[in-house]
Amino acid sequence: MIDSIELICYNIMITNNFIGGIMKNFIKALLLLFFAVSVTTSSWAVVVVSWGGAYTESQKLGYGDPAAKKLGIPIDWVDYSGGLSEVKAQKAAGAITWDIIDLYAMDTIIGCDEGLFVEFDFDKDFPPAPDGTPASQDMFTTMPSKCAVGNILYSWTYAYHDEKIGSKKPKKIKDFFNTKKWPGKRGIYKSAMHNLEIALAADGVKPGKGGSKIYEILETDAGLDRAFNKIKELCTDPKGGCVFWSAGAKPPELLMQGEVVMATGWNGRFFNAEIGEGAPLKQVWDAQGLDYQYMSVIKGGPNEADAMKAIAEMTSTEGLAGSAKYIAYAPWRKSSLKIIEAGEPWYKDGKTNMMEQMPTHPNNTKNYFLVDPIFWADNSTEIGERWEAMKAGL
Repeated sequence: MIDSIELICYNIMITNNFIGGIMKNFIKALLLLFFAVSVTTSSWAVVVVSWGGAYTESQKLGYGDPAAKKLGIPIDWVDYSGGLSEVKAQKAAGAITWDIIDLYAMDTIIGCDEGLFVEFDFDKDFPPAPDGTPASQDMFTTMPSKCAVGNILYSWTYAYHDEKIGSKKPKKIKDFFNTKKWPGKRGIYKSAMHNLEIALAADGVKPGKGGSKIYEILETDAGLDRAFNKIKELCTDPKGGCVFWSAGAKPPELLMQGEVVMATGWNGRFFNAEIGEGAPLKQVWDAQGLDYQYMSVIKGGPNEADAMKAIAEMTSTEGLAGSAKYIAYAPWRKSSLKIIEAGEPWYKDGKTNMMEQMPTHPNNTKNYFLVDPIFWADNSTEIGERWEAMKAGL
């Protein structure tokens, strides 16, 4: 297609000598545009937008490339930093360029309510487990919206540089806030989600079953004040301070570069740095925020039909098990875990057992909370405005 358009433009240029400089410049710009498109992404490929770095690599290698090969459909990957603003902007402009998006539970709820995503007929759209168990029963729990399919279970944890932290090592969530024993800046996520929960946990709140106690307190004005004050105290402490991150690759970088003494982050990114790259980082699982990640198909995307085929293949039993070869995130399907357990050591190095590295392992869930998507879907706007105001005042 690109060759045909280039030939047409070339013929116009040589046969119409009367074309002025403006038209010539326009045609040159047009050719440059077509060239740029041809070398960046296939115009007919399914475009999946995700979080970049080691995570996107695990998706691409684990199930993206195998799905593309099996289906005969090119799959391209694009990075973003979360949220629905870009999807909404594309829809408003009438120029949707993405097909599949990897996102938080609360965003699947909001996006589905606003008509941004395709609603699934779950057991029709997604394949059963190898033993015939319907997809809906093979998943660990129900989806947060009709537009979501489970991808991974991951965790919000924190980590430190083992060679720089000193002889006394942090072990609890309260240690993350202890600037007297461990002075230095902390790396924390750019938004309020997870930060408010760990603030309460560090302030003595026992999470309760699934973290229910934390969210009961956050539902109150006094509870929100308590959590905000804990974060503000850390960020304004002369012995502490906060560095806000957005990209998942940033927390390990901040630690390795010595910009922070501890950093919250996603367990798979810390695993990749420590096990995959040999970095001297250690992860702390106390009060981990266990969270789910999902995929949705963008309604009105350029390749909606192929996107439906691709998302079904990528979230199959074999697909989700494949991604765990590259990063320590637990797959959503029970049948995928069976494959991993039977195939240990499952990690790509051929010597690391992955089950014990996952956030769902019993050793890692002694004190945890489940991030509540309903709470954040209902309160993200109001809390987000307060959070940004707090950051601006630091």
